[in-house]
Amino acid sequence: MKVIGEGTEKKIAIDYSEPGSGYALLMKAIGTRDFDFLSELLNQLGYASAQNNEANLNSLNFMLSVIKGIKPNDQIETMLAAQMAAVHMATMHYAKSLAHVETIPQQDSAERTLNKLTRTFATQMEALKRYRTGGEQKVTVQHVSVGEGGQAIVGNVTQTKSETVTEKPAASSPPALTHAKTPAMPIIDDNKEAVPVLARKKRQK
Repeated sequence: MKVIGEGTEKKIAIDYSEPGSGYALLMKAIGTRDFDFLSELLNQLGYASAQNNEANLNSLNFMLSVIKGIKPNDQIETMLAAQMAAVHMATMHYAKSLAHVETIPQQDSAERTLNKLTRTFATQMEALKRYRTGGEQKVTVQHVSVGEGGQAIVGNVTQTKSETVTEKPAASSPPALTHAKTPAMPIIDDNKEAVPVLARKKRQK
């Protein structure tokens, strides 16, 4: 881009041998087909990159380069890319201020602002990623080896921790101990007939 005109008649124009073809190429690069959108976007970028109320062509062209590098697919992505470029410019400005502070309050202010800007930039990157993917999570399978009779599962697999139950052997009663010198008790067989025993009569005095 370049600045043409003098005084209050200054305006930003494309630096190309054939302006019509140049604007067409620029619109394609930043993801729009609307010339009105491009015209206002250039004005906004010019204000965001100005120093001392004067257009800074180096900063303006840098911001355009950032937008083109993001390769927006539509005007929503173009606006988000422009905001990312502006936030980056502000981040570097406060990084410079932090390196030249003279008081503790100036240091604290620069640190807080720099921290907010870097967090904002990271949030913008996530927003652009979600917008492009539609909020869907993609699973990329690089190599899968499945044996014969096996099955492969692609997706999120949640595996609960299995409880291992250790079967304890039933407690057995301790073996009975017998004394070697004690005779074994006789075994009573119910099938045998009882043998009658004669009882002795008592003598009468």
